[in-house]
Amino acid sequence: MARIDELRLMTKVARMYHEQGLRQTDIMEKLDLSQSTISRLLKRAEAEQIVRITVNTPMGVFCDLEEGLQARLGLKQAIVVDSVDDDEAIARDVGKAAAYYIESTLKQNEVVGISSWSATLLHTVNAMHTFSRETGATVVQILGGIGSPAASVHANHLTARLSQVLRAEPKFLPAPGVVSSVAGKKAFLEDPFVLEVVELFDKVTFALVGIGAVEPSKLLAASGNVFSEEELNMLRERGAVGDLCLRFFDIKGAPVRTPLDERVISMTHQQLQHVRRSIGVAGGRRKHAAIRGALEGRWINVLITDRTTAEQLLAAPAESDRRPPKRRREATPPIGRPA
Repeated sequence: MARIDELRLMTKVARMYHEQGLRQTDIMEKLDLSQSTISRLLKRAEAEQIVRITVNTPMGVFCDLEEGLQARLGLKQAIVVDSVDDDEAIARDVGKAAAYYIESTLKQNEVVGISSWSATLLHTVNAMHTFSRETGATVVQILGGIGSPAASVHANHLTARLSQVLRAEPKFLPAPGVVSSVAGKKAFLEDPFVLEVVELFDKVTFALVGIGAVEPSKLLAASGNVFSEEELNMLRERGAVGDLCLRFFDIKGAPVRTPLDERVISMTHQQLQHVRRSIGVAGGRRKHAAIRGALEGRWINVLITDRTTAEQLLAAPAESDRRPPKRRREATPPIGRPA
């Protein structure tokens, strides 16, 4: 076939497919061509630039930021939303995006972990719609939810509401996030109802977590699941910038180990890291350092955040960029040969 004849056929197939909206099977019948030939011609039409495919990004969609975060920080997925610079607005807008993510990607029979005391996660579950089909899911509370009576309503609402919309079985953790002593924690963990839920932490496949700054949020402070100011100062002195499920880490993502860990009843960093999808839902200037630390530690693999936070994360060098390259070890030359 002469080149002009091939180009003519290529163009005809491309117009029928892209402009007239015909399916490949329809084109097969009209032109008496095989499907493999049509497929080959469509691919060639792109290579010859007869067909040029462009994607027009709508306002408020930040694919470049999302792809940059994924490449830079090794994320499975990043979702970036537009929002005004206000903590309440950011929590609401990020929460709505997280709700859509859950509704769009949840698979059958997931074991869904959710942390308590997160205003952003409250917005998430409140924005969700009830699934029309059975999901076979189990919703596990992965941070103790007992606290002051008023605040505990929020913790129970998170687990109960998520279970309701997912048509899932809820597993409440009937313990505080922070207990007063190691002995107190031991006593809680001996309770069969607490132990049953804690043993499910290793089975979580889809975790939803807020990312906290060292300074507790209003909701967390109201719950009573906080450390004293003296204890928080100790965490700051040791470099803590944030927490996941009240487990603290520094800006490089390294866990900040203190005796306070022994008083927390929640999923650990290591357990969270082994979850197939661990989704951090957070944003706002107050949490920039905390979000960076969570990402540097690879404690989460999906991030849903606001545009300003995403820009800040990409503007600052990653900790891996700061580390000097490892020197290559020179091979020792064989005896008798010059080095």
